[in-house]
Amino acid sequence: MITLKNNIGLFCFVIMGSFFTSCSTDEKQTVVTKTQLVMSDEFNVDGAPNSELWSYNIGTGSNGWGNNELQYYTSRPSNIKVENGMLHITARSEQYMGKSHTSARILTKGKFEKKYGRIEARIKLPRGKGLWPAFWMLGANSDTVIWPECGEIDIMEYLGNKPTEIFGTVHGPGYFGGASIGKTYTLPNSRFDTDFHVFGIEWDKNYINFYVDNKLYNQITPANVPGEWVFNESFYIILNIAVGGNLPGSPNSETPFPQTMLVDYIRVYE
Repeated sequence: MITLKNNIGLFCFVIMGSFFTSCSTDEKQTVVTKTQLVMSDEFNVDGAPNSELWSYNIGTGSNGWGNNELQYYTSRPSNIKVENGMLHITARSEQYMGKSHTSARILTKGKFEKKYGRIEARIKLPRGKGLWPAFWMLGANSDTVIWPECGEIDIMEYLGNKPTEIFGTVHGPGYFGGASIGKTYTLPNSRFDTDFHVFGIEWDKNYINFYVDNKLYNQITPANVPGEWVFNESFYIILNIAVGGNLPGSPNSETPFPQTMLVDYIRVYE
């Protein structure tokens, strides 16, 4: 979910361009080792997101945020609001500022940035081809160090036409776009658009563990990446729904709009 990302893949193994795995996993590892809460947004105050924590990306970015995406990001309540204890990010099919869709993207850049920790969110995802929601992080130096050298951690990405799958990836120098390092997690006996699930990472100097509902499904370490490990600096958090673009393709006639990603909370521990 970053400028110039062309698609999702991996360095170690790719099947049909969209299924991928990391080089190693230790599923016996304990997921929760960091328990001191240092930041939370419970989305309990109706209205706009907390301005002390969140800012907005507005517009189309460069070339549809580098991915040929179709949406114009706004700060309008019709695209983003807090209501009934939830953050609502809503993608709409509508003509706006020369684009065919609208949505929202918020970030904690300059307001909350963290080096290492357990970062998690409880989210219910939308559905439909062409929808591309994400919960992710970028290096706090992203203004001065060009992507992918600043680093990117995709805690959760999801394609709306694959409602049982999410994926977590990292991008850095030598392993980005189609060569990113990550893994898909398939939800057993349920779907991500019908209930809430907790998506998170536990991150320290020499590893990033990815989990869903406290199930560890991947671990990435410096040994797994073919370039520099750029994850020993502070990062900020991003939430958004992209529409269309290189990875999911455009919505089709069966994609229902509007579609909303509901976020119950975001919590960070150390």
